Amino acid sequence: MTVTGHCLCGAVRFELDGPSNWVGHCHCDSCRRATGAPIATFVGHPDGQWRWTGQTPAMYESSPGTRRTFCPTCGASVTYATESAPGETHFHATLLDDPGAVQPTEIDHADERLPWMPADYPGCGKA
Repeated sequence: MTVTGHCLCGAVRFELDGPSNWVGHCHCDSCRRATGAPIATFVGHPDGQWRWTGQTPAMYESSPGTRRTFCPTCGASVTYATESAPGETHFHATLLDDPGAVQPTEIDHADERLPWMPADYPGCGKA
């Protein structure tokens, strides 16, 4: 099974082969600032089982050992990878051509949930 996705303008494109490791929401300050959203939802996919099929994104090291990629044309955030989760890259679930095909089952950094996000909002509960 291959899943495809792309950035806002379509320049950066990718394919994910086989099953993903996990799908989850992140409430951390860094992810919120990188995306401009109160929750970032990622698909953690094994390295070596995905590829760029369009323009290669630009990379920004947001902290030591943490790399974020984004489209150099439209600025859309595309991936997150960190040395603390070796062997996988986290793709933004909303960039998938069919984001409804994945179901988040994990919540990370729930303690950093913004106070104005309702506690009963899906993905806002405690981890």
